[in-house]
Order: sequence, then structure tokens, then C-alpha cells
Amino acid sequence: MQKLSNYIAGQWVYGEGEGQWLFNAVTGEPIATASTKGVDFQEVLDHARNVGNPALRKMTFHERGRMLKALALHLQKHLPQFYNVSAQTGATKNDSWVDLEGGLGNLFTNSSLRRKFPDETFCVDGESHPFGKMNTFMGTHILVPKEGVAVHINAYNFPVWGMLEKCAVNWLAGMPAIVKPATVTSYLAEAVVKEIIASGILPEGALQLLCGSAGDILDRVESQDVVTFTGSASTGLMLKKTPAILENNVPFNMEADSLNCIVLGTDVEPGMPEWEAFVKEVRREMTLKAGQRCTGVRRIFVPENKIEDVATALIGALSKTTIGNPAHDKVRMGSLAGQSQREELGFQVQKLLSETRMIYGSLDTVELIDADAEKGAFVSPMLLLNENPMDTTVVHEVEAFGPVSTLMPYKTTEEAIALSKLGRGSLVTT
Repeated sequence: MQKLSNYIAGQWVYGEGEGQWLFNAVTGEPIATASTKGVDFQEVLDHARNVGNPALRKMTFHERGRMLKALALHLQKHLPQFYNVSAQTGATKNDSWVDLEGGLGNLFTNSSLRRKFPDETFCVDGESHPFGKMNTFMGTHILVPKEGVAVHINAYNFPVWGMLEKCAVNWLAGMPAIVKPATVTSYLAEAVVKEIIASGILPEGALQLLCGSAGDILDRVESQDVVTFTGSASTGLMLKKTPAILENNVPFNMEADSLNCIVLGTDVEPGMPEWEAFVKEVRREMTLKAGQRCTGVRRIFVPENKIEDVATALIGALSKTTIGNPAHDKVRMGSLAGQSQREELGFQVQKLLSETRMIYGSLDTVELIDADAEKGAFVSPMLLLNENPMDTTVVHEVEAFGPVSTLMPYKTTEEAIALSKLGRGSLVTT
């Protein structure tokens, strides 16, 4: 069984002890262990600040942008290898495409942004401002890289996209990164980072990897550092309160729970192209990556006189979703990332059921193709119904991170708008 390694100060090193066991999400078989025990987190930060940061700051925006493009082209050559590893996370090929090629797309996109900057190590921000009548005293703002490191604590659902969308930004800006992927799918992040390091495209210190606990790294951040977090709101809030982050005023960028919604217009009737698009999109949003997407539709608002027709259409569409081993040609939805994710999903669905009833799917049973429901982290799509969305709160506050969505009626367009706002900061309203 593989033991994941950490890339620290220019070396691949193993954490001490057995570490956390990681499992194939489809078969339940153990595939790796991960540990950062024994890692000197101060050494990790110092290497990024003292080696990686100066090397990146010496490069111009254009040089850093071309570096991103070269890296994307290199990683493209290894996509077949990454797809094989990604399948162990329970992802179908379409799911993996979003994660892998979407991640490379972030490198390409940020590379092209170099053209918006000068071929310099700094960027002039706006015009010069005279401070005296004789024009002998003036000021000019310039943008330069921070002298610290970006610490990225990432989510389990998109281990490659999540890593590269963040790193592409800080590398173009001239800052090194320390990546702490979610441990449950860290084996995929490690596979990609190994190819990044092997390419020699990045300067030493520009990227380090921690497969396991983040330890006390956040207790050691300083004013020139940046921290990003993707995950649950409760965990993010806890990390944001880390004394070193507060005392040093360290920027903390958090992407957490999102109760996204989709609204069917009052003028849309069954059989219309918009109706078909609506049903197709809801099904896709519920089942792509087994619903493990921060932009997934969690709340479905439809005119109250269409609630039965929409329910029938969605149930029919969801019933056609084949679930099971992503390697099977007929499978359209794979598993969750792991058993702990399945347990957490069940816990959150039970909360939702306090205000809703399930009209499709089950927490307990799922029909599978070429897979074992006891061993793999599989669940069925679940469609819930809440008939009084204006008088309930849980459905607007609890996100079940999986193939789960709640159907709700609205009376007027104004009420639909009010309901959408109850999601408080949702990423997407369609």
C-alpha cells in the first residue's frame, strides 16, 4: 500500500507513524496512508518565504505567465495517469474532466492574464498624484508581490481544480504556495504535484505539499502571508479565529457552504424548451460529481401551480441516472469521496427532513452497476419537497453536500426573489 509523501524544502519526505488510512471510494479497499507527523512547519514556511518568494519576485509578470502555460502543457501530457487516479475518488470520466482539465484551464487562463500587466516585476497602479502646487512632490502607487506565502487549505471534492485555481493566481502574482489538500483525496493532489515538481518548471520553493494534518502551520503565519480555505463554514470560522491570523491581520479567504438555487419562471410551461432545459440542468447539477460541487443546485423554486408537474418531470429524469463503478460504460454517477462523506451527508439530510419529505431516493438503499453498496461510498440522488419555504429555515441554512436538492413552491416573482435571498450569500442563482 502506498504511503503518501510531503514535498518540503525541496525534498519528498514521509510523515512519521502509520498516519490516516485512505480508501478507494468505489471498492472500499485501502490504497494509501497520509501523515505529516514530525514535519517542522516553521521550516516549511521559512523555505517558502526565503527561497520560493525571492525566486518568483525576480520574475516579471510575463515570465510568470509563460511559466503557467508551460506547466499546463506539461501536465496535459500526463492526463491519462491522472484520470486513472481520479477514478479512485468515485469520479466518472466527466467528473474527472471538470477537476483535471478544469484545473489546467485555470493555468491557461491566468497565463493569458499576463498580457494585462507590464513585462516588469511590478505594476503601476493608476496615475501619479501631485501633492504640491509646484509639482515637485508627487506620489505613485505600484503593485508588488507580498513577501510571504499563500497557505491553501483545500476541499476534498476537486483536489486538482481547487489546488490549481488558487496556485495559478498566487504564482502569477509572484507568491509561493503551501498546499494542504483534504486528506481523503490527497492521493490525487500528490500525483499531480509530483509531476509539477518533476517538470522543473517552477522555481524551488514555489510549491510545497502537505498530505495530512496542517499541524500548527496557521499559528505561525505572518503579516505578509495569505490563507485560503475551502470547506465547511464551521471549520472555516474556527480557522479564521486563529490568534496569529487575527493578530497579524493575515488575509483569510474562505469559500464555504452555499445554498444555491434555480428558479423556474412563471411563464414556462411543460413542453417548452425552457422547461426541458430546466429539468435537464437540475438533474445535471444534482448528479455531476455526485452532487459534490460548491455550485450545485440545493434549492429548486417553481411556481406553486407547477409543483406537481416539475416533481413528476424531475423524478422521471433522476430515475434514468445509472449509478455505480465509474469504470463501467453505462454509469453516469459515481460515489461520494469516502465513507465519512456519506455519513456526513446522511446527518445533514436528516436535518433537512425535519422540514421536508423525500419524494425520490433513499438514504438507505441504492441500485448499483458493478459495485457493492456496503463497500463503496454510494448514495442515490435524493429529491426533497418543502411546501412552506417562507415559514421554514433549515432548508435555507443546511447544505447536504451530495446529490440532494429540495423542491419548493413560490407564489409571486417577488416571493421567489425573497426566497433566493434566504440562502445568504449563495454562489449561484439561476
